[in-house]
Amino acid sequence: MKPLLKNARLFAAVLALALPCACAWADPGHGDIVPAAAGTVTVVGPWELTGLEPSRSGYMFTRMEVAQTLLDVDDQGRLQPALASSWELSSDRKQWRFFIRQGRTFHDGTPVTAWTVLASIKRALAAPGVLQLAGISDIYAARGSVVVQLARPLAPLPYLFTHYSTMVLAPAAFGADGRVTRIIGSGPYRIKTIRLPQQFDTELFDGWNGAHPQVAAARYISVSHAETRALMAQSRQADLAFTLDPPSIRRLQRQPGVTLKAQDLPRTTLLKLNAAHPFLGDARVRQAISLGVERDGIATALLRDGDLAATQLFPPALARWHQPGLTPLRHDPVAARRLLAQAGFHPAADGILWRDGRRFELKLITFVDRPELPLIATAIQEEMRQIGIAVTVIVGNSSDIPAGHRSGALEMGLVARNFGTTPDPTATMIGDYTAGGGDWGAMRWHDPVLEQALAQLASGDDAGGDQRAIVAARLQAQLPVIPVVWYRQTVAVSSRLGGVSIDPFERSYRISTLKWLP
Repeated sequence: MKPLLKNARLFAAVLALALPCACAWADPGHGDIVPAAAGTVTVVGPWELTGLEPSRSGYMFTRMEVAQTLLDVDDQGRLQPALASSWELSSDRKQWRFFIRQGRTFHDGTPVTAWTVLASIKRALAAPGVLQLAGISDIYAARGSVVVQLARPLAPLPYLFTHYSTMVLAPAAFGADGRVTRIIGSGPYRIKTIRLPQQFDTELFDGWNGAHPQVAAARYISVSHAETRALMAQSRQADLAFTLDPPSIRRLQRQPGVTLKAQDLPRTTLLKLNAAHPFLGDARVRQAISLGVERDGIATALLRDGDLAATQLFPPALARWHQPGLTPLRHDPVAARRLLAQAGFHPAADGILWRDGRRFELKLITFVDRPELPLIATAIQEEMRQIGIAVTVIVGNSSDIPAGHRSGALEMGLVARNFGTTPDPTATMIGDYTAGGGDWGAMRWHDPVLEQALAQLASGDDAGGDQRAIVAARLQAQLPVIPVVWYRQTVAVSSRLGGVSIDPFERSYRISTLKWLP
């Protein structure tokens, strides 16, 4: 049984901030959208198309099945063929060969060949992204395959080629300067019209030689407010509405013509801390902050599901990394205040702590792309006050987090980290927790034991899973980031659609498997 919530009044007040009002339903830019044609599946989500570059908006074009990557994964995270029909590894584990599927064409009729695939991958390699982690020394086309030569073995390399930033486009998609000017993919749907940053329409590609989809056309619309997305589902303006807030979910549960589907995802909402901050470099302080977070209350009152309270960084949805035997994170404000006293802090008359003539105050930056984040930030603000830390919450854009990480100005950020960006998260973890950390992971923090464990995972020397257990234990002990809650994706589905399923790795909306119901 979950413990009695200690901050019930707080959570009730925070939740009241999320109650929908008519004023929020007028989403900017939504009023001038032309209704979709009959037979079109309309998808709404919070994500804007910030450009055509795969590294920025590629995930939208792979989710809508316009573009493909070399490889895909199933719901268990196992590698599956996509543009590559098969692959092999050399005996020294430094050379991967990906054999390109025969008979595929791009939407402009150009054949998909090893050479056209190579051009897209070389562009991805030259841009910031997951391939930068691979240590690729050479890449070339030979005998209908793309060959990747590594400086050192990297066991999860194939998973990097499931990432949207490595999506493959036709040669005509690029301008003379090498930039993407058009999206010409090879998936079952092709771009019909596109209007940045809000909307694009797709239609079935008549040259598709895979299983024939029943849905002939689809539309994606970026709608920033969660309550607006819910209203569009309620009024049948949207067939699939993603990333709903808890009040909207409760309202839609009683709405005829709409059903809700939910799927646990390998994503964790966490506090990212700047370990170079004069106070946050002390592990005792980070542990005290963790002890001050009432995860059960946040999960139960704000997300309406106590099972989402994070007991460790890796959620159960990430089965190979989740450690059931790890001592769970807990809420204990008394122990938190004791640790802070041991670290040399003393309270002033207002209860806020001081040390060395400096008040313990932090700026917490979060963003609205995921509607629960500002609510969770508000709850954490009060919980930190109760242990003597003054937190100012700043709600901005998701880009503020990586910008603050790189400039060093970020003190604390509340983010939702997706560990399924590549279904084997080894490369993600290397980017987040080695060399001082990454945009969505640790910041100015080093741990040689963890880095060695990740290096062994990368080389493939962890058949028994011991290194994953070491990684989880080190992060639990040192807390360079502080897990708060795990994540469950809830989608509002129109009653006219069948065959709906949620991709646990968020790679696809699976438009091609949908069916119209009578």
